[in-house]
Amino acid sequence: MPVSTIEWAGRLGGHVRMVDQTRLPLELAVIECRTVQEVWEAIRHLRVRGAPAIGIAGALGAVLAVQDSPAGTVEAFEDELRTACAYLATARPTAVNLFWALDRLQRTAAQHRHLGVLALKDRLLAEALVILEEDRAMCRRIGEAGAGLLRDGQGVLTHCNAGGLATADYGTALGVIYRAHEQGKSLHVYADETRPLLQGARLTSWELMQAGVEVTLICDSAAAEVIKEGRVQAILVGADRIAANGDTANKIGTYGLAVLAREHQIPFYVAAPASTFDLATACGEAIPIEQRPGEEITEGFGRRTAPHGVRTYSPAFDVTPARLITAFITDRGLLWPTFAEAIQRVLI
Repeated sequence: MPVSTIEWAGRLGGHVRMVDQTRLPLELAVIECRTVQEVWEAIRHLRVRGAPAIGIAGALGAVLAVQDSPAGTVEAFEDELRTACAYLATARPTAVNLFWALDRLQRTAAQHRHLGVLALKDRLLAEALVILEEDRAMCRRIGEAGAGLLRDGQGVLTHCNAGGLATADYGTALGVIYRAHEQGKSLHVYADETRPLLQGARLTSWELMQAGVEVTLICDSAAAEVIKEGRVQAILVGADRIAANGDTANKIGTYGLAVLAREHQIPFYVAAPASTFDLATACGEAIPIEQRPGEEITEGFGRRTAPHGVRTYSPAFDVTPARLITAFITDRGLLWPTFAEAIQRVLI
């Protein structure tokens, strides 16, 4: 990445700095968030997006919320932290990394409450920064684990954005592509535009071009034809939440690609860190699916393209059944069917 997707500026008393992804690809702009409300707004309105990056933003946002707390007791401080975490959790409901990171900060506070309020503030910032650094390392391990699945000369289809912009660095699905590229493999990536917010067009194609990876942008509706023509030998996507049985929530349109992969007998890979697996959710039917404003369909990017008054239905994610997934590429290695057993064996 030309700049860090998300970072903490300064020490305790500092603030969050992140790339405003709503302004790409025409402008690489960095915004400064100095309040928890600004971080909530950035998550909700997709200035920061991608499950791992959302988790990092949530952790840093919680630190922002309590770093100037006047609480005189640990109990009062913990109440403020719980309130801040509950507020941040309302920003987006599907990406489990957000809840994982917020829970981790609250557990950290509980484990170190004997230190007192001031030391707890330092400890929470340190933990949030550990989450950020862990994400960087996890992405590199995902890239290493998955690169061997891709062969020189292959065409690879990806959907939405699961690159450096969706993480602290490098990416999950795109991390696999980057690592294969570093190994000298010549890949041709087909990037779905990913309607209605065009994360593939605006973000993925921009990232891949920055990295020198050959990329062709296609309409979502062209994916079936591109696959039928034999241009694609693998489909590689990220994930926002993976249930205990392997059912996977990812950007709307992912499920259709998995069906196409099965029809055309090409592998369908999901790349995600261990923190994206939600072992408390048994199956995909229990994953909450975020509903986005209808205006994102009818007047996306400020120009109306549908009649006034038309009804809309805009789920942000869909769920791909585990039976359609070839393998998970994780920071702990490759997981193969049957996934329920593999997830229990490797991730617990």
